Order: sequence, then structure tokens, then C-alpha cells
Amino acid sequence: MPESQPESYTFRVNAELLAPGQIPVHESTSLAAVRERSVENDDFGVPALVHLVLEDGMALRLAYGSPVRVQAPPPAGAPADAVRVEPADEENFAAVVAAAAAAHPQDPRVQEFATRLGRGLNVKSGSNLQDVRDLAHTLYVDLDDAENALAVCNIITGLPFDGNFGRWNWIQSALSLAAHISSEAGDDEAFTAYAQAVRAADSAETDPLKAKLAAEMLQRQLNEPNLYDREIHRSAEAGDESTERDWRTLRLDALLYLRAHGGSQTLAEAELDRRIRNELIAVRGLNLDL
Repeated sequence: MPESQPESYTFRVNAELLAPGQIPVHESTSLAAVRERSVENDDFGVPALVHLVLEDGMALRLAYGSPVRVQAPPPAGAPADAVRVEPADEENFAAVVAAAAAAHPQDPRVQEFATRLGRGLNVKSGSNLQDVRDLAHTLYVDLDDAENALAVCNIITGLPFDGNFGRWNWIQSALSLAAHISSEAGDDEAFTAYAQAVRAADSAETDPLKAKLAAEMLQRQLNEPNLYDREIHRSAEAGDESTERDWRTLRLDALLYLRAHGGSQTLAEAELDRRIRNELIAVRGLNLDL
């Protein structure tokens, strides 16, 4: 990019969510900003194509639900790489993990994750992705280290949904945590970028009937989420703080996802914010001798 332009970050967004003023990126080349956007349905009334008109007059047709790389200036006050949601290269990945380990030299969990990840990152491995997410989770939830947690999240937040939900669950969880950290920091633009990416798999199904069923199932999951109330109550009554903490951690993860996704018909965003705050206090209070 010309030196006169500000530094920028790149994030992914579904084609139908592109907004006027955003700049699509194709093969590392930035196009003109979006001027107009419209959606065309197929013969069954299902959204199929996204039509874009760019500021330079170019017209683009994109498949509905397809991921598009978008370039934007960094949010005001944010570090240059704070919202970089492209996959980290090997050098940056190693530096991020090393920084997290150096910040918490006495924490055995951080050191264990850092040792495992020090062998390299295989983005096709669900266990590797889980280690990254778990390291970020430990840094933020247990050690209240938002800066290093966000940097660790960004190791994998740029990875696209490839149809493998087993791998995507960990990427989506990192995106949800990154969205929360950004929201807590008052970085609304970053929150929006992560929240858009969280929904990457929502419209992945291309078969109209299957897509309708998937949408209905997703809505039920959003409106009737499993928040592990009975499990938490049972372990608390038994005085089993370790098990209670495990269930509360699962509840926190579910709440973070719901908040990043935009809430639901039964849990509004303000209510989710309140519950997340309460759950963080509860989980941190049950850290015991971890």
C-alpha cells in the first residue's frame, strides 16, 4: 500500500454482510470500496448471489455466504496488529506464544501449553487449535491478561470455516473470546469484525432444504442454550468446587458465543453482558490452587 495510506488490518466477512465503504481484497490486491450491495434470490426464493458495485464502477457477483477478505483502517487507539485476523505466520505465532509464556513464568498451565505449541502449529489439527484456544482462555479467564489472550486468539481467528465443525468449534471459541475482550476495551469496530467472523458457518449449507433446517436448529440453540444450570447446582450443593468450576467454564464459553453472535430472542445482549461478568467472577473465585 502507498505510504500515505494508514496501516490497515484484514478480516473476513460473509459476502452478504459487506457494507458500503469497506474495501474487498482479492489475491492481496485491494479493490475500490463498496458503493452499493444487493442480494439476488434463486428460483426457490433462497438468497443466492450478492451483487456489489464498487466506487470505481466495477460490478462484482459473489456467492451468498462466501467469505470475503476486507481491508479496513485499524480502530482508533488500537495497536497496529490488534485486530489482525489473518492467520499468523510461523514467526509471529512463535513470538506470541513466547511472550505469553514469559509473562507468566510461574504458571504451569501456560508453560505446558507453550511447550506443546512450541513444537509448531498445524492448523489442520483440532488438538493444536484447542491448545491455542485453551491458552488464550487461561490467560484471560484465570490470569486476567487480556493483552496476551487477544494476541493468542489472533493466531487462529483468521482461519476460515472449511466445513469441519470439529476444528471450527475452537476457532469460533477464540473469535468469541476475542470479541468479548475487544468489547471490554471499548473497541467496537474490532468487536464487529470478530462477531461477523463468528457467524461464518451459519450459512455454509448450500442445499435449500438443509439450509432451512440448519437455520431453524441454530435459532433453537440460540433461544434455548444449554447453560448447565443443573450440573452447576448439583456440584455446588455437593461442595465439589473443581467440578463446579469446570461446568461454569463451559457456561462462560456458551455465553461468550451467544454474545458475539448477537444475542437471541430469549437472551438480550445486555443480559448476556451481565451474565458474563457474573460468570467470570464465579470462575475466578473457584480457581482454587490452579
